[in-house]
Amino acid sequence: MSAKTKIVVLRSKEIIYTGLFILLGILFIVLLLIMFLPGKNTGEPINEGEVSYVPGVYTTSLILKDQTVDIAVVVDENNINSISIVNLDEAITTMYPLIEPSLNDIANQILQKQSLNGITYLEDNRYTTEILLDAIEVSLKKAAVTPE
Repeated sequence: MSAKTKIVVLRSKEIIYTGLFILLGILFIVLLLIMFLPGKNTGEPINEGEVSYVPGVYTTSLILKDQTVDIAVVVDENNINSISIVNLDEAITTMYPLIEPSLNDIANQILQKQSLNGITYLEDNRYTTEILLDAIEVSLKKAAVTPE
């Protein structure tokens, strides 16, 4: 009874390369699963009454006579960060002196409340404030996450 012994010679380089390729293959499969399986984020607001936004700067143009003024709203995922006037010409500030103070007043209120509901304003600048609120509302609708 003679047992034939077989000796297998493995080079350490081949073992290391094979192990690395197996590890990279597993990592690649896990990465594909993470990327393409549906996640928990369905586009719904995080809490009731809270709106989710696509982070960025959203502008809406107002046409006042022959001049254009842009209202810029900066948002992150859950907050309104700032509201400002872009492209404000000196002629517009002369013709519409209430536009800057009105925007500053309502911007402060919106940033505190994080909502357009319950904004108060003086009766003297009612129409100016309503135009600005409409432009801000349009910008926020552009920024809002829409469920698919």
